[in-house]
Amino acid sequence: MNTSKTKDSYKIAVVPGDGIGKEVMKVTLEVLDALDIDFEYVYGDAGDECLEKNGTALPGETLDMIRDADACLFGAAGETAADVIVKIRQEMKMFANLRPVKSYPNTNSLFENIDFMIVRENTEGMYIADEEKYTDNGAVARRIITKEAEKRIIDYAFNYAKENGKSKVTAVHKANVLKKTDGLFKEIFYEVAESYPDIATEDFYVDATAMYLITQPESFEVIVTTNLFGDILSDEGAGLVGGLGLIPSANIGRDGALFEPVHGSAPDIAGKGIANPIAMMLSAVMMLRYLSENEAADRLDAAILKVLSDAEVLTGDLGGSATTQELADEVKKYL
Repeated sequence: MNTSKTKDSYKIAVVPGDGIGKEVMKVTLEVLDALDIDFEYVYGDAGDECLEKNGTALPGETLDMIRDADACLFGAAGETAADVIVKIRQEMKMFANLRPVKSYPNTNSLFENIDFMIVRENTEGMYIADEEKYTDNGAVARRIITKEAEKRIIDYAFNYAKENGKSKVTAVHKANVLKKTDGLFKEIFYEVAESYPDIATEDFYVDATAMYLITQPESFEVIVTTNLFGDILSDEGAGLVGGLGLIPSANIGRDGALFEPVHGSAPDIAGKGIANPIAMMLSAVMMLRYLSENEAADRLDAAILKVLSDAEVLTGDLGGSATTQELADEVKKYL
C-alpha cells in the first residue's frame, strides 16, 4: 500500500449493490464526508437488481468507472456476487484480497487479543469460471496454480508484514495431498522468504490451520494462501471475532483497488434500517490507508473503536437496539 499522501482530491467509484449494501454505503459516505477530504463520488450499478433492470449484473460502464477511479467502494451483491466481484477482480487484475481479523470490545469475539491479516490470492486457484464444466458423469473443476501469481501474492504478504510491523508470515496449503499445485505454492513461499530474512516463517496444512484458528488464533500475524482456502478461513476468522458485520476487505491490484464488507446483501433485513455498518466503515478505513490518508484512517478507526468500547449505541447483532443511521451518527460524533 502507499505510504505517503499523493493527491489533494480523489475520485471514488461507489457501487452500493443490493440489499443492505445500499444502507451501509449511504451512512459510510456520510462518515467519510465528515473527515474533510475532497472526495468526488461517481455511482455505478451492479448486482441482482442491476441484472433484473439491465440484463447484466455488471455493466461495462460500471467496470470502466471503476477503472477510471482512484478506488472503489462496493456495498454488497446477492446471488450475482460471482458475476460481479469475481469478474471485477479478474478484469482489474486485483490479485490480492486482504481480510483483517481483529477482535473488538463488546462484540461476540471469542478472544480478546486477535489481530491478523489473511492475504488471499485472488486470480486463480478454484475460482475460475471457465475452468468448471459439466461432464457426462457430473462436473469437473480445474485448479490453476502459476508461478507468477503465487510469487506475486507471497511477496505481497511478506511486504505487507514488513510495512506493518508484523514479524511472521504463515503459508497455508494442502501439499500433502495436492502435491503438485500446493507443492509448488509451498516451494515458492520459502524461495520468496529468503528475501525477507527478518520475518519468521511457518507453514500449515489448511485443515490444521482451521483448528489452530480456534485453539491458538493469537499466534497468527499474516496468513498467505490460495483462493479457496483463503475464502473459507476468512469466514472462520469472522466467526472468531463476532461475525461478518465486523469484517472488512480489500482487493488490491497494480491498477486499482476495491473495498467491501465481507457480509452479503442480507435480504432478510434489507430495508429495515438495522444493518451493522461497521464492516463497511472499516473497509473505508482500508481505502483511506490505500490512498495514504493515514491520519484520517486513524481518526475513523479510533472513532469506531470508541463507539464499540462505550457500547451505548450498537446494532442488534452486537446486542444493542440502534439503527444503522444512529450508529453512524455516533461514529461521526467522535470524529
